Amino acid sequence: MDLISNSYANDSDDEPEPVTASPSLPSKRPYPNPEERKLARRPNPPYGSYSDPQTSSSASVPIPVPGRYVSKRERLLLASLPMVPNQNQDSDLMPNLPSSSHTVLGSISDSQVPRHVLSLATHRPKRSSCRTEMPCRMSVSLTGHTKAVTAIDWSTSHVHLLASAGLDGAVYVWNVWSSDKKRVRAFLHHNAPVKNVKWSKQGLSLLSCGYDCTSRLFDVERGVETQTFKEDQVIGVAKFHPDNCNVFLSGGSKGSLRLWDIRANKVVHEYIRDLGPILDVEFISGGKRFISSSDVSGRNISENAVIVWDISREIPLSNQVYTEAYTCPCIKHHPHDPVFVAQSNGNYTAIFSTNPPFKLNKYKRYEGHWVSGFPVKCEFSPDGETLVSGSSDGSMYMYNYKSTELIKKLKAYEHPCVDVAYHPVLPNVVASCSWDGQVSVFE
Repeated sequence: MDLISNSYANDSDDEPEPVTASPSLPSKRPYPNPEERKLARRPNPPYGSYSDPQTSSSASVPIPVPGRYVSKRERLLLASLPMVPNQNQDSDLMPNLPSSSHTVLGSISDSQVPRHVLSLATHRPKRSSCRTEMPCRMSVSLTGHTKAVTAIDWSTSHVHLLASAGLDGAVYVWNVWSSDKKRVRAFLHHNAPVKNVKWSKQGLSLLSCGYDCTSRLFDVERGVETQTFKEDQVIGVAKFHPDNCNVFLSGGSKGSLRLWDIRANKVVHEYIRDLGPILDVEFISGGKRFISSSDVSGRNISENAVIVWDISREIPLSNQVYTEAYTCPCIKHHPHDPVFVAQSNGNYTAIFSTNPPFKLNKYKRYEGHWVSGFPVKCEFSPDGETLVSGSSDGSMYMYNYKSTELIKKLKAYEHPCVDVAYHPVLPNVVASCSWDGQVSVFE
């Protein structure tokens, strides 16, 4: 009876733990007294503790840690307490997503988009029936940037939305034809000027990059930043792969070109060569190749100004593409023909073949606009019949693609017109932005 009394004398209700007999251990061990058992079985919790403010006891309840044994008494006590999250544990396990309250400014719905825009977006015309028309007036003015706007881009899946990025560090999304608020999203996550912004072809994802050495991915529908891609250089350009929205290419101030996989958040290919700062990149040949443009002004050479790369083998296919000692702030490929153009700081746009050996067309170029001193961009119309270019004199210049003849000059701003973007559906709509922070839509 004494042995039985001593066995039940302790006040713990811990569940018995199975003991596996081992031939190397003695068959019986000295049984600890109750106080020793309490000290041995109640260590300090490694991830903090929770104290019930409504109880007078100063004892704290350990927070369960995965893999640690929890006694029946602990489980009952934890079950009787209110659920209060552990801040330290949550900060380690949960992603640090910013609040969307300050980014959502209005509706991205297309309910107020004109019927002809929606009908064209739903039933997109074929190439033969969609002919570019010349815009003649400013129809929409979008104000909000406080410094120069560096890039604009239309969404191809939601054609009423336009994105813009500026030196004020802001990325805005505009519901262009809304009669209510036109600036519907404001992504202020960059802590330095933003250089470029691009829409994904699938869904409402937006990619931006800038002077804070990051590329950032945004979910426009929810108004949150979803991923950040950090580098060791200022990132001047970032573009989605044309056939895979989970891959994008970035180029920066140290001349590094990197192909990122969004799903793994890591670099899958890196293209290394003795280059100057990367100014622009453009995919060709269905995404199997890409063209890079770098700043060669500091070295007074032109060998690496424009390079064509094999995307999978990480090697340049040709580096003596452009022989003049001018930098090219913009590269664009034709939507249908095997050619691409390079906007030159020599105040003209040069034409090249996308087939090896990627020769320069010495007999044709687009002249008349001014580029020198500003990152002026150009773009082909969706049907490929027109090339539109910005200019440092504040005008938009529209050229016939085949004859290179200047069709129309449209005065847009008093300051340099930096970027231009044809609407993906409407043949007579062109968006543009200026060095003084204006974003406009012409039709």
